Amino acid sequence: MSQAANTGIQDLPVPAAAPARTSGLSTRALPRWAPLGFAAVAIALGVGTGAAAGWRSHTQWGLFSALLFVVISYVTTTVVENQRQAKDRLATSVVWVCFLLAVVPLCSLIWTTVSRGIKVLDGYFLSHSMAGVPGIETGGGVYHALIGTLEQVGLATLLSAPIGLLTAVYLVEYGRGALARAVTFFVDVMTGIPSIVAGLFILSIMLMAKLQPSGLMGSLALSILMIPVVVRSTEEMLKLVPNELREASLALGVPKWRTILKVVLPTALGGITTGVMLAIARIAGETAPIMLLVFGSQLINTNPFQGAQSSLPFYIWEQYRIGSEPSYDRAWAAALVLIAFVMILNLVARGIARWKAPQH
Repeated sequence: MSQAANTGIQDLPVPAAAPARTSGLSTRALPRWAPLGFAAVAIALGVGTGAAAGWRSHTQWGLFSALLFVVISYVTTTVVENQRQAKDRLATSVVWVCFLLAVVPLCSLIWTTVSRGIKVLDGYFLSHSMAGVPGIETGGGVYHALIGTLEQVGLATLLSAPIGLLTAVYLVEYGRGALARAVTFFVDVMTGIPSIVAGLFILSIMLMAKLQPSGLMGSLALSILMIPVVVRSTEEMLKLVPNELREASLALGVPKWRTILKVVLPTALGGITTGVMLAIARIAGETAPIMLLVFGSQLINTNPFQGAQSSLPFYIWEQYRIGSEPSYDRAWAAALVLIAFVMILNLVARGIARWKAPQH
């Protein structure tokens, strides 16, 4: 008799091995170079379709190719992989398309400005004014406009940066109640004020006080446009400073004003500097206040407190209005100088922010 019979226990059937569970995700996967292949196919189909349909605008070709890229990516991923991966690739494709839609016009603008502005941009152009040079002839330069822009933007920054910084400190560190809400409301309203309104406001003051056009008047109008940008950007940067830093400083018995000066502001200095540079870039290209308050000039005027001055935006508009080929070249060259001016300011701001940033 078997041992099972002796013990009175029946042999139980051994369960069959369970089949191996497969992952819910498909084992098939597209290669890593698949997006590049989708893009190549989409571009080829977009160009072919545009050429066959007679589309003259390359923008139409590009938009159709972008749409084909999104559709091809989604459909192919759905067939090869699964629905979950297809949705992920759809979101990624849309992000890339939006990125290209933002970068391509920017690159086109820079390329056009550089290619057309480099024709007359040299040392002579940067060191001479338009005094005695007819607009329809070659020659002349942008020196007087460059001096005007530097002085007007510099004065506006000196007026706006301290006011905007202190206002933001008040709103974040001290502001409570109706006054703080009112200040925040008016800052938001001022952010959307057109430049012509700021110019008309200063012009009305000039007429009442019987003041003459000067670079200072233009700087006052530019400061009205600059202050809300500085306030809003600085306020957001100060809010990002952890409260633990403030509490640690106050726990050591440091006064609040010194905590703000030595802890809060240095921590947010990088963002504050970037915000100020964005505000400068906002006002550097304004033309309407300069036309109303500074009047423009063909001569070199290094005194912003007396007499008419020019500026780079006004110079660009002035030269383009003349309508001759030499004036167009000067306008593009001045636009290139303006872009370089803003770029240099941003590089300097980044250097200062990195230099002054707290060491970890």
